[in-house]
Amino acid sequence: MRRRVLVTGAGGFIGSHLVEALVRSGTDVRAFVRYNSRNDHGWLESLSSEIASEIDVFRGDLVNPDAVANSIMGCEIVFHLGALIPIPYSYRHPREFIAANTIGTLNILEAARKGEISRLVHVSTSEVYGTPQDVPINEMHLLNAQSPYAASKVAADQLALSYHYSFDLPVMIARPINTYGPRQSARAVIPTIITQALAGTEIKLGSVHTTRDFLFVDDTTSGLIRCGQAEGIAGEVINLGTGAETTIAEVANLILSTIGRPAVITQVDERTRPPRSEVQRLLADISRARSLLRWEPLVPLPEGLARTTEWFREATEAYKPSIYNV
Repeated sequence: MRRRVLVTGAGGFIGSHLVEALVRSGTDVRAFVRYNSRNDHGWLESLSSEIASEIDVFRGDLVNPDAVANSIMGCEIVFHLGALIPIPYSYRHPREFIAANTIGTLNILEAARKGEISRLVHVSTSEVYGTPQDVPINEMHLLNAQSPYAASKVAADQLALSYHYSFDLPVMIARPINTYGPRQSARAVIPTIITQALAGTEIKLGSVHTTRDFLFVDDTTSGLIRCGQAEGIAGEVINLGTGAETTIAEVANLILSTIGRPAVITQVDERTRPPRSEVQRLLADISRARSLLRWEPLVPLPEGLARTTEWFREATEAYKPSIYNV
């Protein structure tokens, strides 16, 4: 008998890739998407009809405990990715982030505690570490929220761990570092570079010296699936990254090389994040993922950037023209 899993945030960037990978592996998937008047399922709309026909779409809101409880019924494994994530928006409306990310997670935990699940994979973010005190960052690193978004995720993480210790809930925390790839928000740095490089001869960026540990989305989804399968990891926190850091300038040059078009990289002073909120460096220690999950990232950065660039070349119409200025 095939396992049934629930994926929250299924219409989002990583969530849609995870749903697709799970369906291809023969898993029964219930996809939790936020209800809207357009009856839109987010990036699930881009999946092939063959994949889409296998998905049980559940429409609701994570802030509604009744909807969450109904969505978990009959599921063995829960992948909880549902969250409000645009960091600049969190400075304007932090209350929304607490509601979606912290209260929404509380509702998932309560429903899971009353259900019969064998594993809850709570998906966190590298933003909980802030600018690291030591690199590479291991899972014992101090949590240092530098934005309201990060604070809402720290709270969600701690709630999840508390339910493991208090109620023996089989929950673990996965922390992808910097996932990129097809379907990513155009606000993220790699899509920002790609779309500007495809459109003209100038790329405007903020800081080009900050570093990130960029993980291709296929590697993120394979790591998350291992989090749902591996035994003996309840209560664990596990980073998913590559163990290599790259500056934004280096990423921009790799993308320009892929496209084969010269462009001038211009550093602009406009900030979407307050200066003390900017995370300067990210580099993950992935030794725990290797040992506990038997997982390794497989897609090198140049290959991942080439695949992402090719997707954006064909999919720019899927984004609103004004999105680049948000």
